[in-house]
Amino acid sequence: MPVSVTMPRLGESVTEGTVTRWLKQEGDTVEVDEPLLEVSTDKVDTEIPSPAAGVLSRIVVGEDETAEVGSELAVIAGEGESTGGGEAAPQEQAPAESVEPAAEPTAAAEGTADEVAQDEAPAEAPAPAAASSGEGTAVKMPALGESVTEGTVTRWLKQVGETIEVDEPLLEVSTDKVDTEIPSPVAGTVLEIKVAEDETAAVGADLAIIGVAGAAPAPAQPEPKPEPKAEAKPAPKAEPKPEPKVEEPTPGMSYNEPAAETESSAQPAKTEQAAQPASSTSTPPRPSAPAPGAGEEAAGYVTPLVRKLAGEHGVDLAALNGTGVGGRIRKQDVLEAAEKAKAAKAAPAPAPAAAPAAAAPPAKPAAKPQPSAKRGTTEKLPRIRATIAKRMQQSLHETAQLTTVVEVDVTKVAKLRVQAKESFQAKHGVKLSFLPFFALAAIEALQTHPIIQASMDLDGGTITYPAAEHLGIAVDTERGLLVPVIHNAGDLNMGGIAKRIADLAERTRANKITPDEMAGATFTLTNTGSRGALFDTPIVPSPQSAMLGTGAVVKRPVVVNDPELGEVIAVRSMVYLAMSYDHRLIDGADAARFLTAVKERLEAGNFDSELGLA
Repeated sequence: MPVSVTMPRLGESVTEGTVTRWLKQEGDTVEVDEPLLEVSTDKVDTEIPSPAAGVLSRIVVGEDETAEVGSELAVIAGEGESTGGGEAAPQEQAPAESVEPAAEPTAAAEGTADEVAQDEAPAEAPAPAAASSGEGTAVKMPALGESVTEGTVTRWLKQVGETIEVDEPLLEVSTDKVDTEIPSPVAGTVLEIKVAEDETAAVGADLAIIGVAGAAPAPAQPEPKPEPKAEAKPAPKAEPKPEPKVEEPTPGMSYNEPAAETESSAQPAKTEQAAQPASSTSTPPRPSAPAPGAGEEAAGYVTPLVRKLAGEHGVDLAALNGTGVGGRIRKQDVLEAAEKAKAAKAAPAPAPAAAPAAAAPPAKPAAKPQPSAKRGTTEKLPRIRATIAKRMQQSLHETAQLTTVVEVDVTKVAKLRVQAKESFQAKHGVKLSFLPFFALAAIEALQTHPIIQASMDLDGGTITYPAAEHLGIAVDTERGLLVPVIHNAGDLNMGGIAKRIADLAERTRANKITPDEMAGATFTLTNTGSRGALFDTPIVPSPQSAMLGTGAVVKRPVVVNDPELGEVIAVRSMVYLAMSYDHRLIDGADAARFLTAVKERLEAGNFDSELGLA
């Protein structure tokens, strides 16, 4: 039967796309997931795969033409069906009325994670391939990165018999690099789940079957046991509706705890984050506390993370107007509502300032912090945490690591930040933290000291020096420490580095990063000072040979040489830079030379031209 190819959603703010090139022409045969056309938006250029195998019978939108999200781009006819451009239209018109609810696969291309909306927008992940058949559409394991060959199903968000909309999250999949939600390619009813939770499937394997809304599920549930067909048919229609109300709120995402963190500015003196309650409890008993079920029904579908946040902050989902796609409630909507509720509660307190008795209320905020609900509990080890543990242990066992620390006076950099922060944010759209300065100095030092980012093959007897600087940036997330990569960082200026750091950090914390953006680092920078640590001894992630940790920038008295007064004591902005490295390849002298180059660059403070101040 004909299958319609529609314009996929390539990000929350993207409403249309332009067809730049058709990779197949009318009459050509095409396989499932084979690239069919190229689409361009204001933010991304990507290939769109075919949702079904067959013959490209009709191209609806020509090259250089623009189409809205969800509109028809082409028609794929089955083998043996007419491939004529003029005959295809009448053929698909007739069956369209009977099969349209289940035959609207939206094919989202791989690697479009750059432009997706916040935590709950599933369109960011590569959409699963959908193979349509007479009995339903097969949801396949998508390719979640160039080097990823399989994924583990961590949780099904829909069960057999439940209805689902196009692009609504269907399941959660975990790989060695990312955890992500997989959206449904079509609207209909979940007829069969082929891969159970905690089971692993190869890329392209069938995960589930979705059929026409109201269709009878596959004989995987206990109901098909009775042989009379009259009893089996009505059962799925009557029972799937009550079931989601009970099952959907029950599971908790133990590995996806809420965290309100912003890009680190390496200044521990700031107390903005300290003012926010760090309630990251995600044990299974917690989901019983979230907002009332009536609120969830009125709000429509919300992700488990959003639902849990609403419960923790006491936000009624029914009272919120979602700002996401189709009015969907996002994490930011919940947090904003919680902040407004806090502000409303705090507002009456300062009012009776004249009354002496008003001094009593401030005692409440100073109350002793409540113990975490995780105390005395046991939870399942998340896949990402297990992967991090194995890699850290493997790195320590396979390499000879030690750490060298230098102290750097960044007073000039601190003054430049104050002088340029407003104009920099106005020009580049991101705050100017210390981190871009550290990154730029490190990148320049890597270009003159290539041994620091070289890799050694002991068995092959070779040392490989990368042709470019691919800088990993360690990001603290609710799922653990993850390291997205700024590829070709040596080609960027200060503004480019700052924007890339902010973008990668935001999307990594929101679980919207792609596996390809997590691979290929030749050197890593970790901002351990973002939480006030003076320095630590980072563990070098294999196969890299070195990793630089930046401590907290603090003001303290130090001895400086004044041209006129000689040695004097002055208050300076100081920071420790600690670099761990593989001593099998890098000598202590190599490490010292590299750190000295970084130190001299920072202390000289010659960043005026980079900041537009020259």
